[in-house]
Amino acid sequence: MRTYTKKEGSAFDLAIALGILAASGQINKEKLNDYYFIGELALNGALRSIKGALAMTLYLRKQGLKNIILPFINANEAAIVKESKVFGVKTLKETTELLFDPQNSLCCCPDPKIYQETLSSTLDFSEVKGQWSAKRALEIAASGRHNILFVGPPGSGKTMLAKRLTTILPELSEEESLETTKIHSAVGLVDAKIGLIHQRPFRSPHHTISDVALVGGGSTPQPGEISLAHNGVLFLDELPEFHRNVLEALRQPLEDGTIRVARIAKSLTFPASFMLVCAMNPCPCGTQGQARQTCRCTPREINRYRTKISGPLLDRIDIHMEVPSVKYHELVSTEASESSKTIKERVLSAQRIQKERFKNDANLFNSTMSHQQIKKYCLLDSAAQNLLKTAIEEFRLSARAYDKILKIARTISDLAQDENIGINHIAEAIQYRSLDREFFT
Repeated sequence: MRTYTKKEGSAFDLAIALGILAASGQINKEKLNDYYFIGELALNGALRSIKGALAMTLYLRKQGLKNIILPFINANEAAIVKESKVFGVKTLKETTELLFDPQNSLCCCPDPKIYQETLSSTLDFSEVKGQWSAKRALEIAASGRHNILFVGPPGSGKTMLAKRLTTILPELSEEESLETTKIHSAVGLVDAKIGLIHQRPFRSPHHTISDVALVGGGSTPQPGEISLAHNGVLFLDELPEFHRNVLEALRQPLEDGTIRVARIAKSLTFPASFMLVCAMNPCPCGTQGQARQTCRCTPREINRYRTKISGPLLDRIDIHMEVPSVKYHELVSTEASESSKTIKERVLSAQRIQKERFKNDANLFNSTMSHQQIKKYCLLDSAAQNLLKTAIEEFRLSARAYDKILKIARTISDLAQDENIGINHIAEAIQYRSLDREFFT
């Protein structure tokens, strides 16, 4: 009895066409045994680009299949895979010519410098006027991979700050580049000219996004925005405007670094290890607390706006930072601000300390410390303990908030090159949880 495998997608078009040509005697079927064929065919015989070329090439290499023929536009992407011979073709006719005379066909090989290439960013922290506290918070967040929430009026620079976070993060390693490119390849977002993603992703979906588009899914499950932000930053502007079910879908991947998409036909797990950066106004009109502006919102409207963000989700955001409006003297100041390069050097130094600390553990950053690791690496003297005890009791912070404060304090001490967590580190860390009390109780 014959069994059949359902065909999904258009990547089998080229293989099916060649199978028909071989069955009809127009090409030698023996020549097909040395190659694996991927590609979508247009009605005129042209080969169109496909999604997932890198992932398929990596899989074929594991299966011992090294000669791959696929659309020319996907060749640079697939050629990244070492030990694979990739042939890019533009038409079905070119494919048959390659099979007849493979010696005259060029194999696509990646540039040896492709893994060392870094693309310069046009964004820099030196462009941000004022907002010293917010920049300090982002430096801490980048050093320990902490999630962060900005709260401030429109025009205070929340989005401007968030967009520059990737400029102080470490460069992608070769393994991270491959992993990130593979995810983007699955949805057809890889630049055909470059082939490999070198910069950490920065994804900023609109607040009208659905939960499926955010976490992934569909009849044939595909990665969502949180997977496209893997190894990078997911920025959610106007946080309370997102649908409640969309925000709640973030809770599990924020804890696990992966997202499992279950459908009737199949269930897949996608990577989703990202830094979450959120921004919101203090109230619906955005002017609450501003000295020269009057808030038009009623207490009920403000409460409804703030409670759109659940407590459990807020607990998973390590740092809460108020971003006030920029003062006039800061806007016109000619004083030079620190560049992203300078801040990045401190971030890298702090991360080297963490890698040494966790060299025998699974995690690499303070933000992912387990409870046992917190007890081991976050020892406090009596003064620091008393200050933290007072903060927990006065602000009625949760147990998760307690752990977050210790993790943030550990990162602050790493930035200061201090081996022990002092009272000054705890005091600063507590400030980054004050919104638990001020905004959401």
